Amino acid sequence: MTTPNIPIRATPDRKWMHHKVWERVNTVFYSLSNYFETELVVKGINVTEIFSVGGVFSSVVETQVVTILNSLRNLWDPDNEYSRYAFIRQSQTFPDVLLQDLQDKKEILFGIELKSWYVLSKEGEPSFRYQITPEACADADLIVIIPWILSDVISGTPKLLRPYTESAGYAAKYRNYYWQKSRIEQGKNFSIRRPPENNRHPYPGSKQEASDEAEDDKGGNFGRIASAGILKEGQSLTSDWECQTRGY
Repeated sequence: MTTPNIPIRATPDRKWMHHKVWERVNTVFYSLSNYFETELVVKGINVTEIFSVGGVFSSVVETQVVTILNSLRNLWDPDNEYSRYAFIRQSQTFPDVLLQDLQDKKEILFGIELKSWYVLSKEGEPSFRYQITPEACADADLIVIIPWILSDVISGTPKLLRPYTESAGYAAKYRNYYWQKSRIEQGKNFSIRRPPENNRHPYPGSKQEASDEAEDDKGGNFGRIASAGILKEGQSLTSDWECQTRGY
C-alpha cells in the first residue's frame, strides 16, 4: 500500500448560519483559566504520581467548563439569539459537551470533546487516547486539550493554562493517517478496524460503538494523538505552555 495522503484541515463553512457563535465559543476558551474554580487541593503526593489525580480532575474540568461556558453567554450570544440553547455535559459518549436546543434535544449546533493534561507529567506530552472514528465528528465539532498545573508546582490547587483547540474530525483523520504512514514505513500491519457503518454518524448514542481500533497494537499506542505530532504542528504550542507554567 502507498503512503496515505495527509488530511486537509477544514473548518465550518463561513456561510453556515451558526458560524459566528462557533467562532465566539472558540474565543471564549482562551478565557477559561480566568473563571475556573475548584475546591480540589493536592497535597502529600510524590511529583511522579500527580498524574493519578488526572481522572478525578478530568471530571471536575468537564463540569466546570460547561458551567463557565453557560455563565459567559453574554460573550458568545451577545444578542440573545440562542436563548433556547445551552451547553450540556454527557457522560460515556462522544463528545463530552454539546451546545444543544433545550426544547428540541435533536437540535445540536456542535460538540466539544474535552481532554485535560498535567503539564509537568513524566511523559512530557499528553498521553490520553482519542479513538473516535472521523465520521462520528460533525464539521463544527472540536477537541479541546486543557493543560493544568498546581498552584505550588507540586502541590496546591489545580490551575488551567491556555487550551489547545482543534477540529475533532481533523484530529481523528490525522491520527489514522499517522498510524498507517508510520506502520507502512516500518513494514507492519497498518490496518484499522472501523465501527459498524450504522454507528458512523455525528453524535452516536451511548450504546453505539463509534471508535476506530488498530488491528495490531500490542503497545496500546493507537489514538495517542500527541505522539502523532498533531500538537506540534504549531511549534509554539509546547513552548507556550512552558512559558505559562513559568509565569512569563
